[in-house]
Amino acid sequence: MSIHSTAATGFDADAARYARGRPDYPAALDGWLRDTLKIGPGAAVVDLGAGTGKFTRRLVATGSNVTAIEPVDAMRAQLTATMPAVRAVSGSAEAIPLPDHSVDAIVCAQAFHWFATSTALAEMHRVLRPGGRLGLVWNTRDDSVPWVKAIFDVIEPYEGDVPRFHSGAWRKMFPAAGFGPLHETQFPHGHTGNIETVIVDRLLSVSFIASLPHGERDALAARLRDTAASRSELADRAEITLPYVTHAYCAERL
Repeated sequence: MSIHSTAATGFDADAARYARGRPDYPAALDGWLRDTLKIGPGAAVVDLGAGTGKFTRRLVATGSNVTAIEPVDAMRAQLTATMPAVRAVSGSAEAIPLPDHSVDAIVCAQAFHWFATSTALAEMHRVLRPGGRLGLVWNTRDDSVPWVKAIFDVIEPYEGDVPRFHSGAWRKMFPAAGFGPLHETQFPHGHTGNIETVIVDRLLSVSFIASLPHGERDALAARLRDTAASRSELADRAEITLPYVTHAYCAERL
């Protein structure tokens, strides 16, 4: 399987922190899954790049038959520990371990930018039934809020050329052969909790930060705490809400 080296190293390093620090998804997505992706009871659905199962829970709640596909062993272990009834298998976007035309929908939550290639899209096209739907979902921070930008600016120098949603490079794959137009819907969202979870765990779970040596990560964690403490909007707050925008995209398999 082809896995980006930063994803393989970073996500394997601390899957438990990823599970703690990453936000869930807005309840408004339930209607989008039903009405736009046509996911409901009995549908065969793939959660591709399922990670620790953050989005898998939402798919299971639709009553569909979910197969979670995740190449990183530590992430998949977190998923199976919390959702033992879900079928979770090792696989990648370029090698989906399912028969031709066998699923009604494929959803990639917080993942497609890692495998935005023609090979991966051809493999998804193979597995989807005609008329099936491809869904792409991302939670993205709201940088229009000054303290959010200040916090995330701390990690930007480490980014390098790692694939990310905000680079927009993944969009170059569309329009994609065998798929209809890509339609976007946006939902407001927020992650509420203490600073350690919502800020420190969240940023340390970013792939290119999680892959740093332990000492460097510890120093960065200290900088994040100091930055949060210096912001009047966050000082002495037992609980904060980090604002997000959830982007949801759908394309029909022709």
